[in-house]
Amino acid sequence: MAKLKPGLLIVGAGGHGRSVAEAVLMADTYALVGFLDDGAFDEGAQVWGWPVLGAANDFETYKVHATHAIVAIGNNLLRQKICEQLRDSGFALASVVHPKAIVSPRALLGDGVAVMAGAIVGTEAQLGQGVIVNCGSVVDHHARVHNYGHLGVNACMAGGSVLGERAWMQAGSAIGYGVEVPDDQVLMPGTALG
Repeated sequence: MAKLKPGLLIVGAGGHGRSVAEAVLMADTYALVGFLDDGAFDEGAQVWGWPVLGAANDFETYKVHATHAIVAIGNNLLRQKICEQLRDSGFALASVVHPKAIVSPRALLGDGVAVMAGAIVGTEAQLGQGVIVNCGSVVDHHARVHNYGHLGVNACMAGGSVLGERAWMQAGSAIGYGVEVPDDQVLMPGTALG
């Protein structure tokens, strides 16, 4: 008898939300139920045939649809706030790893993490809650990304480096071995810290 997959809601139906949805569908670990979104989507709209069930609030009303949720919003502070609201409402925060990502079996991933296509998470790396590791990004061995940190496309963390809570490495930025980026810091595209 086939095991039932847990139902999953994705908060955010924009570009990152769709990328996460694609990872969910390809990984086939969760049953995608639909999206919640406060933006340009009306309740009842569809994304690839899955419904936008409503706004990203009053989460208890959505528990009839799913037990798990992931917040697919790039804004770190907003992602943190919504993750906390979901948890308080009784949702389990799902982590989604694209099947074309490489994640060491010795890496530690927190709840609500998204690891996208082509990303690499190395040996004994640590990802806190609600972290985004975007397409082509590298979190090398023993690197740490604190809660709600965000690596943009092709960002690179060398071994032993640290990305602070809610810090954002934008596209193509890099930090060298052992470098620590403070909480809430934003590294602009192409920035290199050694």
